[in-house]
Amino acid sequence: MVYVTRREVFSASHRLYNPNFSDEQNDKIFGKCNNPNGHGHNYVIEVIVAGEIDPKTGYLIDLKRLKRIIIENVISKVDHKHLNSDVEFMRDVIPTAENIAVKCWEQLVDKMPNGKLYSVKIYETENNYAEYKG
Repeated sequence: MVYVTRREVFSASHRLYNPNFSDEQNDKIFGKCNNPNGHGHNYVIEVIVAGEIDPKTGYLIDLKRLKRIIIENVISKVDHKHLNSDVEFMRDVIPTAENIAVKCWEQLVDKMPNGKLYSVKIYETENNYAEYKG
Protein backbone atom coordinates (compact mmCIF):
# COMPACT_ATOMS: atom_id res chain seq x y z
CA MET A 1 0.00 0.00 0.00
CA VAL A 2 1.33 3.42 -1.02
CA TYR A 3 0.13 6.76 0.37
CA VAL A 4 0.36 9.90 -1.77
CA THR A 5 -0.25 13.35 -0.29
CA ARG A 6 -1.11 16.65 -1.94
CA ARG A 7 -1.03 19.84 0.10
CA GLU A 8 -2.93 23.01 -0.86
CA VAL A 9 -3.52 26.34 0.90
CA PHE A 10 -6.60 28.54 1.13
CA SER A 11 -7.66 31.61 3.06
CA ALA A 12 -11.13 31.78 4.55
CA SER A 13 -13.06 33.34 7.38
CA HIS A 14 -15.56 31.76 9.72
CA ARG A 15 -17.51 32.25 12.91
CA LEU A 16 -17.87 29.55 15.52
CA TYR A 17 -21.44 29.94 16.70
CA ASN A 18 -24.34 27.68 17.56
CA PRO A 19 -27.72 29.36 17.01
CA ASN A 20 -29.26 27.02 19.60
CA PHE A 21 -27.01 28.46 22.33
CA SER A 22 -27.49 31.74 24.13
CA ASP A 23 -25.00 34.54 23.48
CA GLU A 24 -23.46 33.74 26.86
CA GLN A 25 -23.05 30.04 25.98
CA ASN A 26 -21.52 30.88 22.61
CA ASP A 27 -19.07 33.28 24.26
CA LYS A 28 -18.17 30.74 26.92
CA ILE A 29 -17.63 27.86 24.46
CA PHE A 30 -16.15 29.64 21.43
CA GLY A 31 -14.59 32.78 22.98
CA LYS A 32 -13.05 35.17 20.48
CA CYS A 33 -13.84 32.71 17.65
CA ASN A 34 -17.48 33.75 18.18
CA ASN A 35 -16.82 37.28 16.86
CA PRO A 36 -20.07 38.25 15.05
CA ASN A 37 -18.10 39.37 11.98
CA GLY A 38 -15.96 36.24 11.97
CA HIS A 39 -12.20 35.92 11.74
CA GLY A 40 -9.85 34.37 9.23
CA HIS A 41 -7.19 31.71 8.82
CA ASN A 42 -4.72 30.64 6.19
CA TYR A 43 -5.72 26.99 6.12
CA VAL A 44 -3.69 24.10 4.80
CA ILE A 45 -5.45 21.03 3.46
CA GLU A 46 -3.62 17.74 3.01
CA VAL A 47 -5.34 15.07 0.94
CA ILE A 48 -3.94 11.55 1.20
CA VAL A 49 -4.78 8.85 -1.35
CA ALA A 50 -3.96 5.18 -0.67
CA GLY A 51 -3.58 2.35 -3.14
CA GLU A 52 -1.30 0.30 -5.33
CA ILE A 53 1.20 1.63 -7.83
CA ASP A 54 0.25 1.19 -11.48
CA PRO A 55 3.23 -0.69 -12.98
CA LYS A 56 2.62 0.97 -16.37
CA THR A 57 3.01 4.54 -15.04
CA GLY A 58 4.76 4.17 -11.69
CA TYR A 59 1.98 6.31 -10.18
CA LEU A 60 -0.71 5.61 -7.67
CA ILE A 61 -2.26 8.87 -8.86
CA ASP A 62 -0.77 11.63 -10.99
CA LEU A 63 -0.19 14.51 -8.56
CA LYS A 64 -1.14 17.06 -11.23
CA ARG A 65 -4.50 15.35 -11.52
CA LEU A 66 -4.92 15.19 -7.74
CA LYS A 67 -4.13 18.91 -7.53
CA ARG A 68 -6.80 19.65 -10.14
CA ILE A 69 -9.37 17.53 -8.26
CA ILE A 70 -8.68 19.35 -4.97
CA ILE A 71 -8.80 22.79 -6.57
CA GLU A 72 -12.00 22.11 -8.52
CA ASN A 73 -13.89 20.45 -5.66
CA VAL A 74 -12.64 22.33 -2.59
CA ILE A 75 -10.25 25.25 -3.06
CA SER A 76 -12.32 27.05 -5.71
CA LYS A 77 -15.31 26.90 -3.35
CA VAL A 78 -13.63 27.99 -0.09
CA ASP A 79 -10.71 30.29 -0.95
CA HIS A 80 -11.35 33.87 0.16
CA LYS A 81 -14.87 32.96 1.30
CA HIS A 82 -16.77 33.15 4.57
CA LEU A 83 -17.34 29.50 5.39
CA ASN A 84 -20.60 30.11 7.27
CA SER A 85 -22.38 31.98 4.51
CA ASP A 86 -20.52 31.68 1.19
CA VAL A 87 -19.82 27.96 0.97
CA GLU A 88 -22.80 25.78 0.14
CA PHE A 89 -21.32 22.55 1.49
CA MET A 90 -20.54 24.23 4.85
CA ARG A 91 -24.03 25.65 5.42
CA ASP A 92 -25.71 24.61 8.66
CA VAL A 93 -22.42 23.27 10.08
CA ILE A 94 -20.29 24.93 12.75
CA PRO A 95 -17.08 25.47 10.73
CA THR A 96 -14.58 23.98 13.17
CA ALA A 97 -11.46 22.36 11.73
CA GLU A 98 -13.11 19.01 12.46
CA ASN A 99 -16.23 19.82 10.45
CA ILE A 100 -14.23 21.40 7.62
CA ALA A 101 -12.21 18.17 7.31
CA VAL A 102 -15.39 16.05 7.16
CA LYS A 103 -17.06 18.31 4.62
CA CYS A 104 -13.97 18.46 2.40
CA TRP A 105 -13.81 14.64 2.54
CA GLU A 106 -17.40 14.53 1.31
CA GLN A 107 -16.46 16.77 -1.63
CA LEU A 108 -13.53 14.52 -2.60
CA VAL A 109 -14.36 10.93 -1.68
CA ASP A 110 -15.96 9.88 -4.97
CA LYS A 111 -13.59 11.90 -7.18
CA MET A 112 -10.45 9.73 -7.00
CA PRO A 113 -9.71 8.11 -10.38
CA ASN A 114 -7.18 5.70 -8.84
CA GLY A 115 -6.70 4.49 -5.31
CA LYS A 116 -8.95 5.45 -2.45
CA LEU A 117 -9.23 8.64 -0.43
CA TYR A 118 -7.48 7.80 2.83
CA SER A 119 -7.41 11.03 4.81
CA VAL A 120 -8.17 14.75 4.76
CA LYS A 121 -6.27 16.99 7.16
CA ILE A 122 -7.17 20.62 7.79
CA TYR A 123 -4.53 22.76 9.47
CA GLU A 124 -6.16 25.80 11.02
CA THR A 125 -2.83 26.97 12.39
CA GLU A 126 0.70 25.64 12.27
CA ASN A 127 0.04 23.81 15.55
CA ASN A 128 -3.63 22.76 15.23
CA TYR A 129 -5.19 20.39 12.74
CA ALA A 130 -8.03 17.93 12.39
CA GLU A 131 -7.85 14.73 10.37
CA TYR A 132 -10.77 12.72 8.98
CA LYS A 133 -10.49 9.22 7.55
CA GLY A 134 -14.08 8.58 6.60
